[in-house]
Formats: sequence, structure tokens, C-alpha cells
Amino acid sequence: MKETALDRQRVLAEMMALAAGRANDAVKLAYLSQERVEEIDGLDLTCLAEFKRSGNGAVEVKLADRAAVLGKLLEQMKEEENGLGAFLEAMDRPAPPEGMCSRR
Repeated sequence: MKETALDRQRVLAEMMALAAGRANDAVKLAYLSQERVEEIDGLDLTCLAEFKRSGNGAVEVKLADRAAVLGKLLEQMKEEENGLGAFLEAMDRPAPPEGMCSRR
């Protein structure tokens, strides 16, 4: 179960990085010449979704949809808050007398 929590935290961290990432390096990629192709390894292309260069030199760059990523992050935060809130609310309720079942 611990591994799942770590995986979830890692995914949420990646989503946050995607939402907050800068597009500067994606633009730099569009202007890199063939002679400077080795610089690609040093670029942060996290937010790059698609890159096309046509034979006539035209470049098409598509970036990640930040609004969609932020929306998903907000959903996850609400789910965590609701789950935590329900847990804390249940903890505040008085325990039933011993030997009785709770109908909560």
C-alpha cells in the first residue's frame, strides 16, 4: 500500500511540474540548427506534447494543456480533502457503548 501512495505522489508531482513548467526550451528546439543538435539533451521538454518540422522549414509546436492538468490536480486535491475530512469527522464521533454495533 505504501508503494501506491508513493506512485500517486510521484504522479501528482509530475502533474504539478507539467502545469508549472516553462515553454522556453520548446521554443529553443524550434530554432536549433542542425549543427547544434547535440544541445537537445540539455533542454527541458516536459511540457512539449508534439513537435513537427516540415520540409520547407515550418515548425509546429504543441504544448501540454495546462488548464486540463490544473483541473485534474484540483480534482485530486478535492478528493483528498473530502477523504481526509470524512476520516476526521468519523474520528470525532463518540464511540458506541461496548457490545453495541454502530449504524454509522
